[in-house]
Amino acid sequence: MILNHLWGIYAHPLEEWQTIDNRHESLTYSLSHILLIALFPSIMGYYSSVYLGWSIGAGDAVFLTHDSALLIAGAMYFALIAGVFALAYLAHWMAVTFGSKPTFTQTLELAAYTATPVFMSALAAFWPVLWFVVCVGIIALAYSVYLLYTGVPILMHIPEERGFIYASSVVTCGLILLVIILAVTAMLWTNGIVSPMFT
Repeated sequence: MILNHLWGIYAHPLEEWQTIDNRHESLTYSLSHILLIALFPSIMGYYSSVYLGWSIGAGDAVFLTHDSALLIAGAMYFALIAGVFALAYLAHWMAVTFGSKPTFTQTLELAAYTATPVFMSALAAFWPVLWFVVCVGIIALAYSVYLLYTGVPILMHIPEERGFIYASSVVTCGLILLVIILAVTAMLWTNGIVSPMFT
C-alpha cells in the first residue's frame, strides 16, 4: 500500500488524496511510511559522501570517512522524522483555527505525503554535483508545496478559500522548521559533535 500511495501522489495526486482521505490508515501505517521514506536522504547522503564524492565547484570531489558519514546519516534520519512529526503537530494545532478538527493521524498523513517528494529527491545524489542536487531539490520542494495546497481541502475538510491560507501557514511552519534543523546542525558541527571528517 505504501508503494501505491507513493506512485499515486506523482501520477494522480488529487485522486490519491481522495483515496488517502477515504481510507485513513492507522497511525502505525503513516509512521511506517515516514520511517521508510526518510531512509532515502540518509542512505543517499552516506553513500554519495563515502563512495561517490561531492563535487562543489571546480575542485576535486570531497569524500567523508565511513564513521563520520554514518554518524551524520543517522542524525539526519532522526532529524527528518522529528521534522515531519513537528510539522504534523503544528498542522494539527492550527487546524482548529480554520474550522477543522482532524485527528493527529490525518495531519501526520498530510505532513508525511507532502514531504515525500523532498525526501525522494535525495536520489539525485547518485550524481553528487551540488548545482544538480540543488535544482532537483527545488523542483521537489515546489511539488511538495503543490501537494500540500491540493491535499489540505481534501484531507483536512477545509473549504478551498480557507484551505489556501491554512496551507500557506503550514508552508511557513515547514520553512521555519527547516531553518531550525539547519541551525541545530550548524551548532552541532561547530561544537564538534557531528563534525564531518574528510578523507
